[in-house]
Amino acid sequence: MTDNRVAQLPDPPVATDAFLDCFTRLGLDCDETSLPDVCAAGAARLSECELSQLYLLDEVTDRLELIAQHWPGGASQADTLECADLRNQQLLHYTLSQGRALGFDTVQSNLYDIGFLPALGAPWCSVLSVPLFNRRGGITGLLLCASQRCAQLQGHATALGQLGSFALNQLLMLRRMRAVPGATVSRRTVPLAGAYGLIGTSPAMAQTCALISKVLHSPYTVLLCGETGTGKEVVARAIHTAGPRGGKAFVVQNCAAFPEGLLESELFGYRKGAFTGAERNYAGLFDAAHGGTLLLDEIGDMPLTLQAKLLRVLQEGEVRPLGASAAHKVDVRIIAATHRDLAAMVAEGSFREDLYYRLAQFPIQLPALRERDGDVPLLARHFADNACATLRRAPVDWSNAALDQLVSHRFPGNVRELKCLVERAVLLCDDDVILPTHLSLPPSPAVSSGDDVTLRQRMERVERVFLLDCLHKNRGNRTRTARELGVARRTLLYRLARLNIPHGDAREEC
Repeated sequence: MTDNRVAQLPDPPVATDAFLDCFTRLGLDCDETSLPDVCAAGAARLSECELSQLYLLDEVTDRLELIAQHWPGGASQADTLECADLRNQQLLHYTLSQGRALGFDTVQSNLYDIGFLPALGAPWCSVLSVPLFNRRGGITGLLLCASQRCAQLQGHATALGQLGSFALNQLLMLRRMRAVPGATVSRRTVPLAGAYGLIGTSPAMAQTCALISKVLHSPYTVLLCGETGTGKEVVARAIHTAGPRGGKAFVVQNCAAFPEGLLESELFGYRKGAFTGAERNYAGLFDAAHGGTLLLDEIGDMPLTLQAKLLRVLQEGEVRPLGASAAHKVDVRIIAATHRDLAAMVAEGSFREDLYYRLAQFPIQLPALRERDGDVPLLARHFADNACATLRRAPVDWSNAALDQLVSHRFPGNVRELKCLVERAVLLCDDDVILPTHLSLPPSPAVSSGDDVTLRQRMERVERVFLLDCLHKNRGNRTRTARELGVARRTLLYRLARLNIPHGDAREEC
């Protein structure tokens, strides 16, 4: 099999030693820290390119991150690389979405932007981007090589794909071996903003991510509270996917979607003959979610009689289908979600007090979008990129006026309202730039004299949004951001610290 791979290289006799040496080092000599750098160095040697980059597609957060880079003078270690999500770069996005290598012998002849590649003096001439696959055939990352001379890199695609796929599979295996079964996985004290697939760098979202990391590997019942449209199902799915039950079923049931009789049979199932029309046995959602997670959305709308049966499931871990003579055990993690004030409902007598305390074993209050300073532009760009990918059109840009209008809007419908608004704007946009006219937002209401927000706080809020957007355009590089803003780098760092904007892992070079 190795011979077939090597035979596809431009000069098989010369490449054989390099190819086998790379595989040997990746299989025998590498640990989790050094493996990405060995792969990047091997790819540069094999393709005879000045630059090689290894990207990893995170299965949990769906982010594409640069984890190793090799160029003249040595490799860039993973902890010095930019941590921005690069999957929306046109060249990389094409390789991910199509699942095939894309190469150019002459960069000037292609339509893809390669501005995200580092500058080494002379311009890049030839580029090759290769998808990397896991053992299930899913894309797990990318390997990119670039040369400052015109070269036919496409002939290296198969060998580089095999090399990079082997390296990433080894890396993921080493990470799984490091985690002891049943033990809490070691994580950062403060999870990175945007972890678990959640988008945002605001302090409110950082606090939400911190709470998720606390409950992720515990069996506790989670109660997600927050206004409509704040993303309760997204958070529930993140807890399920990133936790130990991630490989099992994730089942969602909206408790307000069915009348009491139908909801009971839907959750607990029934036996043949239990009622008129029950012509066969039916397994309920608790059984369907066995081993996984069941999200009970709008739990505040569950009837009192069903609340008693749900309490028994939480306490005893068993369900009794309608018409059955005995109960049976189920292993299900329950996550409940509501936009209602359950404590007030308990006081009114419309929600069981014992069930409330059992559900609120670990409550997480999701912030409203208006409380997430600086997150609106990030979310808007994300939704716009997704809409463009769905419509199979080129990515759109945002005018400053449109972003300003979004930031000043209160969004009573929260993230759901923003998503619908952006998707409509993408449809209306014909010139690849979203303008205020595409948003059709009403003018912002004047701030009442009784508003407790000071002028300084409002100005800092605007400045924070502006800096975050500029950092996003420069992929987190503080030096380039300071140069674009026309300020000293020390001044920028001071303002970032003053506004509580996390630094992350940013590149320092010019």
